[in-house]
Amino acid sequence: MDVLHFVFGVFGGFFSKLCFLGFWNVFALFLFLAPTITFKRIVTKKSTEQFSGIPYVMTLLNCLLSAWYGLPFVSPNNILVSTINGTGAVIETVYVLVFIIYSPKREKLKISGLFAFVITVFAIVALVSLFALHGKGRKLLCGLAATIFSIVMYASPLSIMVPNGFGCGLGATQLVLYFIYRDRGSKKPTPEESIEMGLSKPNQNNKQLNANGV
Repeated sequence: MDVLHFVFGVFGGFFSKLCFLGFWNVFALFLFLAPTITFKRIVTKKSTEQFSGIPYVMTLLNCLLSAWYGLPFVSPNNILVSTINGTGAVIETVYVLVFIIYSPKREKLKISGLFAFVITVFAIVALVSLFALHGKGRKLLCGLAATIFSIVMYASPLSIMVPNGFGCGLGATQLVLYFIYRDRGSKKPTPEESIEMGLSKPNQNNKQLNANGV
């Protein structure tokens, strides 16, 4: 009886973990496919408009590192991590290439440079972990790299939000200053100044008549 409990406990835990990972993989796949509408619009209009390609490049790097981390010789029993992130890497590569094709020249150079940076970082991590490290050291390096660039991936939209946030703050400051000082620029003349201005106008008219020889 104890043996049956043990067997069902082991297999039950295994299948529960498998079902959880399968559900997570399906959820992650939908997240990877979510930008499809955006890129359909880019292809239709043949322009990236105001979209940024940085989040897709950083997501590609995260997928590559996570897929590498899930391989059996790096981290055993994590093959589902490799499958979903490998699929995500393919999808994100398509997104990045489409963005490079339809983006303006300046943006194209920036995203191409980031894409080259992503490939370089992944190649360095893969080669170092493959030839220089073994066992726990290899797993630690790959896991640490995947974690760091996962944080970078989620922080990448800040490259758009931060300057726009500063712009909104400066714009609001200008509006506040305008409403505070708008009445001070148009200072009304005092009664004495009005009288002096009224007396000076006839004198100016007389000077103009004398100049015209009247």
